[in-house]
Amino acid sequence: MPKQILSFTVNGDKVDLLVPPYVTLLDALRDEAGLTGPKEGCGTGDCGACTVHLDGKPVASCLVLALQARGRSVRTIEGLGTATALHPLQDAFVRHGVPQCGFCIPGVLMAAAALLEEHAAPTEEQIRYGIAGNLCRCTGYTKMVAAITEAAGMIKKGAAR
Repeated sequence: MPKQILSFTVNGDKVDLLVPPYVTLLDALRDEAGLTGPKEGCGTGDCGACTVHLDGKPVASCLVLALQARGRSVRTIEGLGTATALHPLQDAFVRHGVPQCGFCIPGVLMAAAALLEEHAAPTEEQIRYGIAGNLCRCTGYTKMVAAITEAAGMIKKGAAR
């Protein structure tokens, strides 16, 4: 099949990629755009390791065809914070010792970021529901919930300034 041009915005930058019509958004991001934060854990949308934001909503990028992102906006973990200015979620995850193997963390962070954009002060139940689509095999989710709760407070404080 002939490749097609995929023009979209990734982490705030306009990007043009040449992709076959059957390629997933996950594979286009990793293989063509060089963004290796999203991971393929299951390939069936069950683990959440590939979570990215598509027009501000979290999606399993392994289930979205790349060409479905044409003209749309995608944010990956690489666009959440920077090496010199971590997003409050990233900072809280590090300080709470959340990452162990780290495989699930990009997807969890993207799900949590979407949650905090929708709910500025989420309850524990909302947090657990918000990250329920993300599987972590290393830990219970207690540290994640604590870190997300703290990050919500940090974001709220920052917005109050």
